[in-house]
Amino acid sequence: MATQAEAPVLDVRNLTTVFRTRRGEVHAVNDVSFHVAPGELLGVVGESGSGKSVTMMSLIGLLPTPPAEVRRGSVLFQGRDLLRMPAPELRRVRGGEIGFVFQDPMTSLNPVFTVGQQIAEPLRKHRGMDKRAARARAQELLELVGIPDARRRLSDYPHQFSGGMRQRVMIAIALACEPKLLIADEPTTALDVTIQAQIIDLMKRLREELGMAVIWITHDLGVVAGIADRVMVMYGGEVAEQAPTRALFREPAHPYTRALLKTVPTVRGARERRLTVIDGQPPILTEPPSRCPFRDRCAQAWGRCHRADPPLYPVSEGHDAACFLHDPQAQGAREAAHA
Repeated sequence: MATQAEAPVLDVRNLTTVFRTRRGEVHAVNDVSFHVAPGELLGVVGESGSGKSVTMMSLIGLLPTPPAEVRRGSVLFQGRDLLRMPAPELRRVRGGEIGFVFQDPMTSLNPVFTVGQQIAEPLRKHRGMDKRAARARAQELLELVGIPDARRRLSDYPHQFSGGMRQRVMIAIALACEPKLLIADEPTTALDVTIQAQIIDLMKRLREELGMAVIWITHDLGVVAGIADRVMVMYGGEVAEQAPTRALFREPAHPYTRALLKTVPTVRGARERRLTVIDGQPPILTEPPSRCPFRDRCAQAWGRCHRADPPLYPVSEGHDAACFLHDPQAQGAREAAHA
């Protein structure tokens, strides 16, 4: 895990992304700021539609424009702003210095090219390797991610691999150029629990061996509890809370985070805690953010929550929550209103 003194490998500030549709603009990502230190694993969690994947795809220019537009913000990767980088340079960074593992390997892998060809492509493009050297390195990468008989399987096509093996191939492609940052977008969602555990163990080992930073996007709090150094909770296209993993699970500060944790099954001794659901629906993002996005589902919401969108307030060291409950002045006004 990185120390506090190290400069972040990625520093995102006030990122805002909208989609232009026939019904108006969809405010998918609103003023999102976070950082990732070298060697750190940041878990990004939230319900479907919370803005997790759109945020990460905005960082590296993977959204179609139009309809998407990154309206403002900066994305500093090792001091260089990706949002203002010329397209050819961004393509060199993407895949060379930043790896991306997509959620569904079957739609991400090209069915008409062999696995060996697809792993070798970034090596030839970004590292300038010849065909023989790239194939030899591709074999090493397949061995690294735990695929048996790697030399023979280089000539196989994606459909000849199981779901877990295809995901390992995607990881091999993402790691081909030894990136400083790896973004994994729900890499275990479509896999059974045994294969999920294998992929998670693989990522832990590779992170330790290669020393890369990782952003792990998921809706599964149980996964990030076991692998993440810090967790960022997103809701309605905004950061609801971010904290060191242990602090977030022990003392969640945002009502949405507390509600999420109550949906996770746990067993305490012989008694199972009854699961709960979060009543209501996620917000419709066709209006600019001007109120707390969680207000209509929050039992602790009060007048100000319906009039303003809370910023991130410090809760403790390295722990922030976007909730007026942590604004001393607003909390005093709330108590006076309910007196």
